[in-house]
Amino acid sequence: MPTLRQVILASGNAGKLKEFNTAFSELNIELVPQPKTVEYEVEETGSTFVENAIIKARHASQLSGLPALADDSGLIVPILQGQPGVRSARYAGNDATDKDNLELLLENMRSYDAQQDRSAQFYCCLVFMRHHKDPDPIIAKGIWSGVINKTASGSSGFGYDPIFFVPSHHCTAAKLNKATKQSISHRAKAIKQLTAELIDLKP
Repeated sequence: MPTLRQVILASGNAGKLKEFNTAFSELNIELVPQPKTVEYEVEETGSTFVENAIIKARHASQLSGLPALADDSGLIVPILQGQPGVRSARYAGNDATDKDNLELLLENMRSYDAQQDRSAQFYCCLVFMRHHKDPDPIIAKGIWSGVINKTASGSSGFGYDPIFFVPSHHCTAAKLNKATKQSISHRAKAIKQLTAELIDLKP
């Protein structure tokens, strides 16, 4: 694959930056975080994960002049008509903590006992934009299926991890070690799909 310029990550999250740089280390892609300045903040007005990821990637690319990578992720609970969905990080309000969001979801799930009613999916959408006017950005998606636990369990991870039970591993996402989670999560699946697309990408 030809050497690409630097790529801006439409996020200032150090954990995401490290994870993506590790995944793309053999693709001659150097990810740099977007500056933590007001001008890089953009309102996520989309009604879908794809729309919001495109908004973030296009905005970062336009300001930086670099190709951009953005992700938008969240939790989907079918019995709640897809909530928390694109508002996963703001489910209990714009200033909500992870604990606030988790507790509200548990409350809203209180009347559902059957496992099939408590099914849920973590969803990740990654968007790679060659430039801010890119009419055909690369879009990759990953889904991680599980069940909403009735109580929180585990201290690792973040967000809804303590109540997201992973049947294949007989525990919540918050009890998985970091390596295991990064190999089976929704983001891991999306990264794998995007990496395959980027191998043949021309600068």
